[in-house]
Amino acid sequence: MELNNKITSLLKGDLDSFKTFKDYYYERPNYQESLKDTEEIIKVLMTVEDFEEVCLKLDEFNKKRNLINTMFSLAEVRNTIDTNDSFYEEEKNFIDENAPLFAEIDQRFLKALLDSKHQPKLEEKYGKRLFESIRLSLETFSPEIIEDLQEEGKLCSKYDRLLASAKISFDGKILNLSQMSAYMHNSDRNIRRDAEKAISGFLQEKEDELDDIYDNLVKVRTKIAKKLGFNDFIELAYKRLGRTEYNKDDVKKYRDEILSEIVPLVEKIYEKQTELINIPKEEFKSYDMNYKFATGNPKPIGDTKQKIDNALKMYHELSDETAKFSEFMFGRELIDLEAKPGKVGGGYCTYFPSYKSPFVFSNFNGSSGDVDVLTHEFGHAFQVYSSRNYDFMEYYFPTMESAEIHSMSMEFFAWPWMDDFFGDDVLKYKYQHLSSSITFIPYGALVDAYQHEVYANPELTKEERKQVWRKLEKEYMPFKVYENEFLNKGTWWYRQGHIFSSPFYYIDYTLAQNCAHQFWIKDNENHEKAWEDYLKICKAGGTKSFLELVGIANLRNPFITGTVKEVTSKLSKWLDDFDISKLK
Repeated sequence: MELNNKITSLLKGDLDSFKTFKDYYYERPNYQESLKDTEEIIKVLMTVEDFEEVCLKLDEFNKKRNLINTMFSLAEVRNTIDTNDSFYEEEKNFIDENAPLFAEIDQRFLKALLDSKHQPKLEEKYGKRLFESIRLSLETFSPEIIEDLQEEGKLCSKYDRLLASAKISFDGKILNLSQMSAYMHNSDRNIRRDAEKAISGFLQEKEDELDDIYDNLVKVRTKIAKKLGFNDFIELAYKRLGRTEYNKDDVKKYRDEILSEIVPLVEKIYEKQTELINIPKEEFKSYDMNYKFATGNPKPIGDTKQKIDNALKMYHELSDETAKFSEFMFGRELIDLEAKPGKVGGGYCTYFPSYKSPFVFSNFNGSSGDVDVLTHEFGHAFQVYSSRNYDFMEYYFPTMESAEIHSMSMEFFAWPWMDDFFGDDVLKYKYQHLSSSITFIPYGALVDAYQHEVYANPELTKEERKQVWRKLEKEYMPFKVYENEFLNKGTWWYRQGHIFSSPFYYIDYTLAQNCAHQFWIKDNENHEKAWEDYLKICKAGGTKSFLELVGIANLRNPFITGTVKEVTSKLSKWLDDFDISKLK
Protein backbone atom coordinates (compact mmCIF):
# COMPACT_ATOMS: atom_id res chain seq x y z
CA MET A 1 0.00 0.00 0.00
CA GLU A 2 1.40 3.39 -0.98
CA LEU A 3 1.87 5.69 2.00
CA ASN A 4 0.12 9.04 1.96
CA ASN A 5 2.05 12.26 2.51
CA LYS A 6 1.04 12.66 6.16
CA ILE A 7 2.13 9.16 7.12
CA THR A 8 5.37 9.65 5.20
CA SER A 9 6.00 12.89 7.13
CA LEU A 10 5.41 11.12 10.44
CA LEU A 11 7.81 8.31 9.57
CA LYS A 12 10.44 10.89 8.59
CA GLY A 13 9.89 12.85 11.79
CA ASP A 14 8.76 15.91 9.84
CA LEU A 15 6.16 17.40 12.19
CA ASP A 16 5.92 20.94 10.79
CA SER A 17 2.42 20.45 9.38
CA PHE A 18 1.02 19.13 12.70
CA LYS A 19 0.77 22.31 14.73
CA THR A 20 -1.75 21.32 17.40
CA PHE A 21 -3.58 18.22 18.65
CA LYS A 22 -6.55 18.84 16.36
CA ASP A 23 -4.14 18.63 13.39
CA TYR A 24 -2.74 15.27 14.50
CA TYR A 25 -3.55 12.90 11.69
CA TYR A 26 -5.25 9.60 12.38
CA GLU A 27 -5.40 6.58 10.12
CA ARG A 28 -6.49 3.09 11.09
CA PRO A 29 -3.42 0.83 11.26
CA ASN A 30 -3.21 -1.80 8.56
CA TYR A 31 -2.64 -5.28 9.98
CA GLN A 32 -1.36 -6.83 6.75
CA GLU A 33 1.15 -4.03 6.22
CA SER A 34 2.33 -4.40 9.81
CA LEU A 35 2.67 -8.15 9.37
CA LYS A 36 4.73 -7.66 6.21
CA ASP A 37 7.00 -5.09 7.90
CA THR A 38 7.49 -7.42 10.86
CA GLU A 39 8.41 -10.38 8.68
CA GLU A 40 10.97 -8.21 6.87
CA ILE A 41 12.68 -7.00 10.07
CA ILE A 42 12.75 -10.56 11.44
CA LYS A 43 14.52 -11.66 8.24
CA VAL A 44 17.03 -8.82 8.69
CA LEU A 45 17.69 -9.78 12.30
CA MET A 46 18.26 -13.40 11.33
CA THR A 47 20.24 -13.08 8.08
CA VAL A 48 21.98 -9.71 7.68
CA GLU A 49 25.61 -9.86 8.77
CA ASP A 50 26.41 -6.14 8.95
CA PHE A 51 25.50 -4.83 12.42
CA GLU A 52 25.22 -1.19 11.34
CA GLU A 53 22.76 -2.13 8.60
CA VAL A 54 20.73 -4.08 11.14
CA CYS A 55 20.57 -0.99 13.38
CA LEU A 56 19.46 1.21 10.49
CA LYS A 57 16.67 -1.22 9.61
CA LEU A 58 15.69 -1.43 13.29
CA ASP A 59 15.40 2.35 13.43
CA GLU A 60 13.07 2.35 10.41
CA PHE A 61 10.97 -0.43 11.90
CA ASN A 62 10.70 1.20 15.30
CA LYS A 63 9.24 4.28 13.63
CA LYS A 64 6.53 2.04 12.18
CA ARG A 65 5.92 0.48 15.60
CA ASN A 66 5.60 3.99 17.00
CA LEU A 67 3.11 4.86 14.29
CA ILE A 68 0.79 1.99 15.20
CA ASN A 69 1.00 2.90 18.88
CA THR A 70 0.31 6.53 18.00
CA MET A 71 -2.80 5.72 16.00
CA PHE A 72 -4.16 3.47 18.73
CA SER A 73 -3.56 6.20 21.32
CA LEU A 74 -5.15 8.91 19.16
CA ALA A 75 -8.29 6.85 18.63
CA GLU A 76 -8.59 6.01 22.31
CA VAL A 77 -8.08 9.64 23.41
CA ARG A 78 -10.62 11.01 20.94
CA ASN A 79 -13.07 8.31 21.98
CA THR A 80 -12.70 9.18 25.69
CA ILE A 81 -13.13 12.88 24.89
CA ASP A 82 -16.47 12.16 23.23
CA THR A 83 -17.97 8.70 23.54
CA ASN A 84 -20.81 9.91 21.30
CA ASP A 85 -18.47 10.37 18.33
CA SER A 86 -19.48 7.42 16.17
CA PHE A 87 -16.28 7.44 14.08
CA TYR A 88 -13.94 7.05 17.04
CA GLU A 89 -16.36 4.69 18.75
CA GLU A 90 -15.96 2.43 15.73
CA GLU A 91 -12.18 2.88 15.82
CA LYS A 92 -12.11 1.97 19.51
CA ASN A 93 -14.08 -1.16 18.72
CA PHE A 94 -11.52 -1.95 16.02
CA ILE A 95 -8.73 -1.56 18.57
CA ASP A 96 -10.43 -3.81 21.11
CA GLU A 97 -10.80 -6.45 18.42
CA ASN A 98 -7.41 -6.10 16.75
CA ALA A 99 -4.91 -4.91 19.36
CA PRO A 100 -4.15 -8.51 20.42
CA LEU A 101 -3.44 -9.40 16.77
CA PHE A 102 -0.96 -6.54 16.47
CA ALA A 103 0.49 -7.55 19.84
CA GLU A 104 1.05 -11.08 18.54
CA ILE A 105 3.16 -9.97 15.60
CA ASP A 106 5.01 -7.49 17.84
CA GLN A 107 5.86 -10.39 20.14
CA ARG A 108 7.34 -12.21 17.15
CA PHE A 109 9.57 -9.20 16.49
CA LEU A 110 10.67 -9.01 20.13
CA LYS A 111 11.45 -12.72 20.19
CA ALA A 112 13.55 -12.28 17.04
CA LEU A 113 15.56 -9.60 18.86
CA LEU A 114 16.38 -12.18 21.51
CA ASP A 115 17.15 -14.91 18.99
CA SER A 116 19.24 -12.76 16.66
CA LYS A 117 22.95 -13.56 16.26
CA HIS A 118 23.46 -9.83 16.98
CA GLN A 119 21.70 -10.02 20.36
CA PRO A 120 24.84 -9.36 22.50
CA LYS A 121 25.71 -6.26 20.47
CA LEU A 122 22.08 -5.13 20.43
CA GLU A 123 21.92 -5.44 24.21
CA GLU A 124 25.15 -3.46 24.51
CA LYS A 125 23.78 -0.73 22.22
CA TYR A 126 20.21 -0.47 23.50
CA GLY A 127 20.64 -1.54 27.11
CA LYS A 128 20.00 -4.58 29.28
CA ARG A 129 16.63 -3.38 30.54
CA LEU A 130 15.06 -3.66 27.07
CA PHE A 131 15.93 -7.33 26.83
CA GLU A 132 14.80 -8.01 30.39
CA SER A 133 11.41 -6.49 29.57
CA ILE A 134 11.20 -8.49 26.33
CA ARG A 135 11.83 -11.77 28.16
CA LEU A 136 9.13 -10.82 30.63
CA SER A 137 6.60 -9.84 27.95
CA LEU A 138 7.13 -13.12 26.11
CA GLU A 139 6.00 -14.94 29.24
CA THR A 140 2.72 -13.03 29.25
CA PHE A 141 1.60 -13.69 25.69
CA SER A 142 0.76 -16.56 23.38
CA PRO A 143 -1.32 -16.66 20.18
CA GLU A 144 -3.55 -19.07 22.11
CA ILE A 145 -4.91 -16.22 24.25
CA ILE A 146 -5.75 -13.71 21.49
CA GLU A 147 -9.50 -14.29 21.66
CA ASP A 148 -9.39 -14.03 25.45
CA LEU A 149 -7.47 -10.73 25.25
CA GLN A 150 -10.06 -9.43 22.83
CA GLU A 151 -12.77 -10.32 25.30
CA GLU A 152 -10.86 -8.66 28.14
CA GLY A 153 -10.51 -5.45 26.11
CA LYS A 154 -14.19 -5.40 25.20
CA LEU A 155 -15.23 -5.86 28.83
CA CYS A 156 -12.98 -2.98 29.96
CA SER A 157 -14.45 -0.73 27.26
CA LYS A 158 -17.94 -1.79 28.29
CA TYR A 159 -17.20 -0.70 31.87
CA ASP A 160 -15.87 2.69 30.68
CA ARG A 161 -18.93 3.28 28.54
CA LEU A 162 -21.27 2.26 31.33
CA LEU A 163 -19.84 4.79 33.78
CA ALA A 164 -19.58 7.47 31.08
CA SER A 165 -23.30 6.98 30.37
CA ALA A 166 -24.27 8.39 33.78
CA LYS A 167 -26.88 11.14 33.51
CA ILE A 168 -27.74 11.99 37.08
CA SER A 169 -30.48 14.51 37.79
CA PHE A 170 -29.15 16.71 40.60
CA ASP A 171 -29.24 20.38 41.57
CA GLY A 172 -31.52 21.12 38.62
CA LYS A 173 -28.96 19.74 36.17
CA ILE A 174 -28.12 16.53 34.36
CA LEU A 175 -24.61 15.57 35.48
CA ASN A 176 -22.03 12.84 34.88
CA LEU A 177 -20.04 11.16 37.66
CA SER A 178 -17.09 13.56 37.41
CA GLN A 179 -19.40 16.56 37.70
CA MET A 180 -21.17 14.94 40.65
CA SER A 181 -17.86 14.59 42.50
CA ALA A 182 -17.71 18.35 43.07
CA TYR A 183 -20.78 18.11 45.31
CA MET A 184 -18.91 15.80 47.68
CA HIS A 185 -16.85 18.85 48.68
CA ASN A 186 -19.88 21.08 49.31
CA SER A 187 -20.12 22.90 52.64
CA ASP A 188 -23.78 21.89 53.00
CA ARG A 189 -23.84 18.48 54.65
CA ASN A 190 -27.26 17.64 53.25
CA ILE A 191 -25.98 18.28 49.73
CA ARG A 192 -23.00 15.99 50.34
CA ARG A 193 -25.26 13.26 51.68
CA ASP A 194 -27.71 13.64 48.79
CA ALA A 195 -24.88 13.64 46.26
CA GLU A 196 -23.49 10.40 47.67
CA LYS A 197 -27.01 8.95 47.52
CA ALA A 198 -27.45 10.07 43.90
CA ILE A 199 -24.10 8.59 42.85
CA SER A 200 -24.78 5.31 44.64
CA GLY A 201 -28.28 5.32 43.14
CA PHE A 202 -26.77 5.27 39.66
CA LEU A 203 -24.41 2.45 40.66
CA GLN A 204 -27.28 0.52 42.21
CA GLU A 205 -29.24 0.79 38.96
CA LYS A 206 -26.23 -0.68 37.16
CA GLU A 207 -25.34 -3.20 39.88
CA ASP A 208 -26.11 -6.32 37.86
CA GLU A 209 -24.25 -5.02 34.81
CA LEU A 210 -21.21 -4.02 36.86
CA ASP A 211 -21.18 -7.36 38.65
CA ASP A 212 -21.42 -9.23 35.35
CA ILE A 213 -18.61 -7.22 33.76
CA TYR A 214 -16.28 -7.84 36.67
CA ASP A 215 -17.26 -11.48 37.05
CA ASN A 216 -16.47 -12.05 33.38
CA LEU A 217 -13.18 -10.16 33.72
CA VAL A 218 -12.10 -12.34 36.63
CA LYS A 219 -13.03 -15.46 34.68
CA VAL A 220 -11.31 -14.49 31.43
CA ARG A 221 -8.14 -13.29 33.21
CA THR A 222 -7.97 -16.50 35.20
CA LYS A 223 -8.42 -18.48 31.97
CA ILE A 224 -5.60 -16.49 30.31
CA ALA A 225 -3.29 -17.16 33.26
CA LYS A 226 -4.00 -20.90 33.21
CA LYS A 227 -3.40 -21.10 29.46
CA LEU A 228 -0.02 -19.42 29.93
CA GLY A 229 0.94 -21.88 32.66
CA PHE A 230 0.52 -19.67 35.72
CA ASN A 231 -1.10 -20.86 38.94
CA ASP A 232 -3.42 -17.86 39.01
CA PHE A 233 -3.88 -14.42 37.51
CA ILE A 234 -1.89 -12.79 40.34
CA GLU A 235 1.34 -14.29 39.00
CA LEU A 236 0.50 -13.19 35.46
CA ALA A 237 -0.50 -9.68 36.59
CA TYR A 238 2.85 -9.14 38.28
CA LYS A 239 4.62 -10.18 35.07
CA ARG A 240 2.38 -7.92 32.97
CA LEU A 241 3.37 -5.00 35.20
CA GLY A 242 7.07 -5.76 34.84
CA ARG A 243 7.58 -6.59 38.50
CA THR A 244 10.83 -8.52 38.72
CA GLU A 245 12.25 -7.25 42.02
CA TYR A 246 9.42 -8.06 44.39
CA ASN A 247 6.52 -10.49 44.73
CA LYS A 248 3.14 -10.75 46.43
CA ASP A 249 4.78 -11.68 49.76
CA ASP A 250 6.84 -8.47 49.70
CA VAL A 251 3.70 -6.51 48.90
CA LYS A 252 1.82 -8.22 51.74
CA LYS A 253 4.58 -7.28 54.21
CA TYR A 254 4.49 -3.71 52.90
CA ARG A 255 0.69 -3.57 53.31
CA ASP A 256 1.08 -4.85 56.87
CA GLU A 257 3.38 -1.88 57.59
CA ILE A 258 0.72 0.42 56.21
CA LEU A 259 -1.77 -1.13 58.63
CA SER A 260 0.55 -0.69 61.61
CA GLU A 261 2.17 2.67 60.80
CA ILE A 262 -0.12 4.68 58.55
CA VAL A 263 -3.66 3.66 59.47
CA PRO A 264 -3.24 5.05 63.04
CA LEU A 265 -1.94 8.35 61.61
CA VAL A 266 -4.87 8.52 59.22
CA GLU A 267 -7.27 8.01 62.12
CA LYS A 268 -5.66 11.01 63.84
CA ILE A 269 -5.99 13.09 60.66
CA TYR A 270 -9.72 12.35 60.45
CA GLU A 271 -10.13 13.14 64.14
CA LYS A 272 -8.66 16.59 63.47
CA GLN A 273 -10.93 16.89 60.47
CA THR A 274 -14.00 16.44 62.66
CA GLU A 275 -12.77 19.45 64.65
CA LEU A 276 -12.23 21.47 61.49
CA ILE A 277 -15.72 20.79 60.14
CA ASN A 278 -17.48 20.93 63.51
CA ILE A 279 -18.94 17.42 63.40
CA PRO A 280 -18.76 15.15 66.47
CA LYS A 281 -16.40 12.24 65.91
CA GLU A 282 -19.16 9.67 66.41
CA GLU A 283 -21.31 11.33 63.71
CA PHE A 284 -18.58 11.48 61.03
CA LYS A 285 -19.79 9.71 57.86
CA SER A 286 -18.38 8.67 54.50
CA TYR A 287 -19.89 11.72 52.78
CA ASP A 288 -17.99 14.00 55.19
CA MET A 289 -14.55 12.63 54.28
CA ASN A 290 -13.94 14.93 51.31
CA TYR A 291 -15.14 18.03 53.18
CA LYS A 292 -12.04 19.27 54.98
CA PHE A 293 -12.87 22.68 56.43
CA ALA A 294 -15.99 24.33 57.86
CA THR A 295 -14.99 27.51 56.07
CA GLY A 296 -14.98 25.58 52.79
CA ASN A 297 -12.45 23.45 50.98
CA PRO A 298 -9.66 25.31 49.18
CA LYS A 299 -10.82 26.41 45.74
CA PRO A 300 -8.53 27.46 42.92
CA ILE A 301 -8.86 31.03 41.74
CA GLY A 302 -10.34 31.81 38.34
CA ASP A 303 -11.47 29.83 35.34
CA THR A 304 -9.63 27.27 33.27
CA LYS A 305 -7.66 29.96 31.39
CA GLN A 306 -6.37 31.47 34.62
CA LYS A 307 -5.36 28.05 35.93
CA ILE A 308 -3.46 27.42 32.70
CA ASP A 309 -1.78 30.85 32.95
CA ASN A 310 -0.72 30.04 36.51
CA ALA A 311 0.61 26.66 35.40
CA LEU A 312 2.67 28.29 32.64
CA LYS A 313 4.14 30.76 35.12
CA MET A 314 4.95 27.96 37.57
CA TYR A 315 6.69 25.76 35.03
CA HIS A 316 8.65 28.69 33.60
CA GLU A 317 9.97 29.55 37.04
CA LEU A 318 10.57 26.00 38.24
CA SER A 319 13.32 25.15 35.70
CA ASP A 320 14.47 25.66 32.13
CA GLU A 321 13.39 22.10 31.34
CA THR A 322 9.82 22.57 32.59
CA ALA A 323 9.58 25.95 30.83
CA LYS A 324 10.20 24.38 27.42
CA PHE A 325 7.93 21.49 28.28
CA SER A 326 4.97 23.69 29.29
CA GLU A 327 5.26 25.82 26.15
CA PHE A 328 5.15 22.62 24.11
CA MET A 329 2.10 21.21 25.92
CA PHE A 330 -0.05 24.33 25.96
CA GLY A 331 1.19 25.68 22.64
CA ARG A 332 0.18 22.46 20.88
CA GLU A 333 -3.08 22.19 22.86
CA LEU A 334 -2.12 18.76 24.14
CA ILE A 335 -4.78 18.96 26.82
CA ASP A 336 -8.49 18.36 27.28
CA LEU A 337 -9.33 19.54 30.76
CA GLU A 338 -13.01 20.35 31.21
CA ALA A 339 -15.88 17.95 31.97
CA LYS A 340 -18.61 17.70 29.35
CA PRO A 341 -21.43 15.35 28.30
CA GLY A 342 -20.26 12.07 26.79
CA LYS A 343 -16.74 12.43 28.12
CA VAL A 344 -15.21 9.53 30.05
CA GLY A 345 -14.55 10.36 33.71
CA GLY A 346 -11.22 10.65 35.47
CA GLY A 347 -7.88 11.84 34.24
CA TYR A 348 -4.79 10.40 32.58
CA CYS A 349 -1.65 11.14 30.64
CA THR A 350 -0.81 9.27 27.47
CA TYR A 351 1.74 9.63 24.69
CA PHE A 352 1.74 9.85 20.88
CA PRO A 353 5.22 8.57 19.93
CA SER A 354 5.20 9.64 16.27
CA TYR A 355 4.35 13.21 17.31
CA LYS A 356 6.71 13.04 20.31
CA SER A 357 3.80 14.46 22.27
CA PRO A 358 2.38 13.69 25.70
CA PHE A 359 -1.33 14.36 26.16
CA VAL A 360 -3.22 15.22 29.36
CA PHE A 361 -6.91 14.39 29.82
CA SER A 362 -9.05 15.38 32.82
CA ASN A 363 -12.45 16.56 34.00
CA PHE A 364 -12.13 19.93 35.76
CA ASN A 365 -14.88 20.48 38.32
CA GLY A 366 -13.78 23.65 40.14
CA SER A 367 -12.15 21.82 43.05
CA SER A 368 -8.51 21.69 44.11
CA GLY A 369 -8.32 18.51 42.03
CA ASP A 370 -8.10 20.76 38.96
CA VAL A 371 -4.74 22.02 40.18
CA ASP A 372 -3.63 18.49 41.02
CA VAL A 373 -4.19 17.61 37.34
CA LEU A 374 -1.85 20.44 36.35
CA THR A 375 0.83 18.99 38.61
CA HIS A 376 0.18 15.23 38.78
CA GLU A 377 -0.71 14.45 35.16
CA PHE A 378 1.80 17.02 34.00
CA GLY A 379 4.41 15.19 36.09
CA HIS A 380 3.72 12.10 33.97
CA ALA A 381 3.84 14.22 30.83
CA PHE A 382 7.13 15.87 31.83
CA GLN A 383 8.70 12.47 32.43
CA VAL A 384 7.80 11.07 29.00
CA TYR A 385 8.70 14.40 27.36
CA SER A 386 12.14 14.08 29.01
CA SER A 387 12.67 10.52 27.76
CA ARG A 388 10.97 10.73 24.36
CA ASN A 389 14.13 10.34 22.28
CA TYR A 390 14.99 6.76 23.17
CA ASP A 391 15.14 4.33 20.25
CA PHE A 392 12.62 1.83 21.62
CA MET A 393 9.08 2.56 22.83
CA GLU A 394 9.77 0.28 25.79
CA TYR A 395 11.91 3.09 27.23
CA TYR A 396 9.42 5.98 26.96
CA PHE A 397 7.70 5.14 30.26
CA PRO A 398 9.05 3.23 33.25
CA THR A 399 7.03 0.57 35.05
CA MET A 400 3.82 1.72 36.71
CA GLU A 401 5.02 2.22 40.26
CA SER A 402 8.03 4.16 38.96
CA ALA A 403 5.89 6.35 36.70
CA GLU A 404 3.78 7.51 39.64
CA ILE A 405 6.88 8.83 41.43
CA HIS A 406 7.23 11.51 38.76
CA SER A 407 3.61 12.61 38.97
CA MET A 408 3.23 12.60 42.75
CA SER A 409 6.57 14.28 43.33
CA MET A 410 5.73 17.05 40.87
CA GLU A 411 2.73 17.86 43.07
CA PHE A 412 5.13 18.65 45.92
CA PHE A 413 7.71 20.49 43.80
CA ALA A 414 4.82 22.78 42.83
CA TRP A 415 4.13 23.91 46.41
CA PRO A 416 5.96 27.28 46.18
CA TRP A 417 3.52 28.36 43.43
CA MET A 418 0.32 27.33 45.16
CA ASP A 419 -0.23 30.92 46.36
CA ASP A 420 -0.94 31.84 42.74
CA PHE A 421 -3.54 29.12 42.42
CA PHE A 422 -5.22 29.44 45.82
CA GLY A 423 -4.51 32.91 47.25
CA ASP A 424 -5.79 33.07 50.84
CA ASP A 425 -6.64 29.36 50.72
CA VAL A 426 -3.02 28.30 50.22
CA LEU A 427 -2.50 26.98 53.77
CA LYS A 428 -5.69 25.00 53.47
CA TYR A 429 -4.48 23.53 50.21
CA LYS A 430 -1.06 22.52 51.57
CA TYR A 431 -2.55 20.94 54.68
CA GLN A 432 -5.19 19.17 52.63
CA HIS A 433 -2.70 18.07 49.99
CA LEU A 434 -0.24 16.51 52.41
CA SER A 435 -2.87 15.00 54.68
CA SER A 436 -4.84 13.61 51.72
CA SER A 437 -1.70 12.07 50.25
CA ILE A 438 -1.38 10.18 53.54
CA THR A 439 -5.05 9.23 53.94
CA PHE A 440 -5.00 7.83 50.41
CA ILE A 441 -2.38 5.18 51.23
CA PRO A 442 -4.63 2.80 53.24
CA TYR A 443 -7.22 3.04 50.47
CA GLY A 444 -4.58 2.19 47.87
CA ALA A 445 -3.53 -0.81 49.95
CA LEU A 446 -7.17 -1.83 50.34
CA VAL A 447 -7.69 -1.91 46.55
CA ASP A 448 -4.60 -4.09 46.23
CA ALA A 449 -5.61 -6.44 49.07
CA TYR A 450 -9.06 -6.81 47.53
CA GLN A 451 -7.68 -7.84 44.16
CA HIS A 452 -5.33 -10.38 45.76
CA GLU A 453 -8.34 -11.93 47.52
CA VAL A 454 -10.49 -11.96 44.38
CA TYR A 455 -7.93 -13.46 42.01
CA ALA A 456 -6.66 -15.97 44.59
CA ASN A 457 -10.29 -17.12 44.88
CA PRO A 458 -11.82 -16.60 41.42
CA GLU A 459 -14.74 -18.85 42.30
CA LEU A 460 -16.15 -16.27 44.75
CA THR A 461 -19.72 -15.25 44.01
CA LYS A 462 -20.65 -11.66 43.25
CA GLU A 463 -22.08 -11.22 46.74
CA GLU A 464 -19.03 -12.80 48.38
CA ARG A 465 -16.78 -10.30 46.59
CA LYS A 466 -18.77 -7.46 48.11
CA GLN A 467 -18.40 -9.02 51.53
CA VAL A 468 -14.63 -9.29 51.01
CA TRP A 469 -14.46 -5.61 50.08
CA ARG A 470 -16.40 -4.50 53.13
CA LYS A 471 -14.34 -6.73 55.46
CA LEU A 472 -11.07 -5.31 54.11
CA GLU A 473 -12.50 -1.80 54.10
CA LYS A 474 -13.09 -2.06 57.84
CA GLU A 475 -9.46 -3.14 58.35
CA TYR A 476 -7.78 -0.52 56.18
CA MET A 477 -10.35 2.25 56.64
CA PRO A 478 -11.96 1.72 60.08
CA PHE A 479 -12.87 5.41 60.09
CA LYS A 480 -15.16 5.09 57.04
CA VAL A 481 -18.77 4.78 58.19
CA TYR A 482 -21.60 4.54 55.69
CA GLU A 483 -25.11 5.79 56.16
CA ASN A 484 -25.99 4.45 52.73
CA GLU A 485 -27.12 0.81 52.77
CA PHE A 486 -26.01 0.09 49.21
CA LEU A 487 -22.44 1.23 49.92
CA ASN A 488 -22.43 -0.44 53.32
CA LYS A 489 -22.82 -3.85 51.70
CA GLY A 490 -19.48 -3.41 49.93
CA THR A 491 -19.97 -1.74 46.55
CA TRP A 492 -17.73 1.33 46.65
CA TRP A 493 -15.20 -0.48 44.46
CA TYR A 494 -17.53 -0.18 41.46
CA ARG A 495 -16.20 3.34 41.03
CA GLN A 496 -12.54 2.30 41.05
CA GLY A 497 -11.79 1.89 37.37
CA HIS A 498 -8.36 0.38 37.96
CA ILE A 499 -9.99 -2.71 39.49
CA PHE A 500 -11.72 -3.31 36.16
CA SER A 501 -9.25 -2.04 33.57
CA SER A 502 -5.79 -2.10 35.21
CA PRO A 503 -5.68 -5.03 37.62
CA PHE A 504 -3.10 -4.75 40.41
CA TYR A 505 -2.06 -1.29 39.24
CA TYR A 506 -2.91 0.48 42.48
CA ILE A 507 -0.38 -0.49 45.12
CA ASP A 508 1.93 1.32 42.69
CA TYR A 509 0.37 4.61 43.77
CA THR A 510 1.21 3.94 47.40
CA LEU A 511 4.80 2.90 46.64
CA ALA A 512 5.24 6.03 44.54
CA GLN A 513 3.59 8.12 47.25
CA ASN A 514 6.17 6.92 49.73
CA CYS A 515 8.90 7.99 47.29
CA ALA A 516 7.15 11.33 46.63
CA HIS A 517 6.97 11.97 50.37
CA GLN A 518 10.71 11.34 50.47
CA PHE A 519 11.17 13.90 47.68
CA TRP A 520 9.04 16.38 49.68
CA ILE A 521 11.31 15.86 52.70
CA LYS A 522 14.44 16.25 50.52
CA ASP A 523 13.00 19.33 48.79
CA ASN A 524 12.47 21.03 52.14
CA GLU A 525 16.09 20.29 53.06
CA ASN A 526 17.83 21.05 49.75
CA HIS A 527 15.74 22.01 46.69
CA GLU A 528 18.61 21.98 44.19
CA LYS A 529 19.69 18.45 45.12
CA ALA A 530 16.11 17.18 45.21
CA TRP A 531 15.37 18.61 41.74
CA GLU A 532 18.62 17.22 40.37
CA ASP A 533 17.65 13.74 41.58
CA TYR A 534 14.16 14.16 40.15
CA LEU A 535 15.48 15.14 36.72
CA LYS A 536 17.68 12.04 36.71
CA ILE A 537 14.73 9.69 36.98
CA CYS A 538 12.67 11.67 34.44
CA LYS A 539 15.43 11.40 31.86
CA ALA A 540 16.01 7.72 32.65
CA GLY A 541 12.50 6.85 31.44
CA GLY A 542 12.07 3.10 31.29
CA THR A 543 15.77 2.28 31.09
CA LYS A 544 15.82 1.40 34.80
CA SER A 545 13.70 -0.81 37.03
CA PHE A 546 11.72 0.57 39.98
CA LEU A 547 14.37 -0.12 42.60
CA GLU A 548 17.14 1.10 40.26
CA LEU A 549 15.28 4.40 39.87
CA VAL A 550 14.82 4.58 43.64
CA GLY A 551 18.58 4.15 43.91
CA ILE A 552 19.61 6.81 41.38
CA ALA A 553 17.15 9.23 43.02
CA ASN A 554 18.86 8.57 46.37
CA LEU A 555 15.59 7.40 47.94
CA ARG A 556 15.01 4.57 50.42
CA ASN A 557 13.45 1.31 49.24
CA PRO A 558 9.81 1.24 50.48
CA PHE A 559 9.98 -2.55 50.86
CA ILE A 560 12.79 -2.37 53.42
CA THR A 561 11.36 -2.68 56.92
CA GLY A 562 11.50 0.69 58.62
CA THR A 563 11.20 2.90 55.53
CA VAL A 564 7.44 3.38 55.93
CA LYS A 565 7.90 4.09 59.65
CA GLU A 566 10.70 6.62 59.10
CA VAL A 567 8.87 8.56 56.39
CA THR A 568 5.59 8.47 58.32
CA SER A 569 7.24 9.90 61.43
CA LYS A 570 8.42 12.98 59.50
CA LEU A 571 5.02 13.50 57.93
CA SER A 572 3.40 13.12 61.34
CA LYS A 573 5.73 15.72 62.85
CA TRP A 574 4.81 18.29 60.18
CA LEU A 575 1.12 17.69 60.83
CA ASP A 576 1.58 17.84 64.61
CA ASP A 577 3.48 21.14 64.33
CA PHE A 578 0.88 22.65 62.00
CA ASP A 579 -1.42 25.12 63.75
CA ILE A 580 -4.85 23.99 62.57
CA SER A 581 -6.44 27.07 64.14
CA LYS A 582 -5.21 28.89 61.01
CA LEU A 583 -7.55 26.70 58.99
CA LYS A 584 -10.74 27.49 60.89
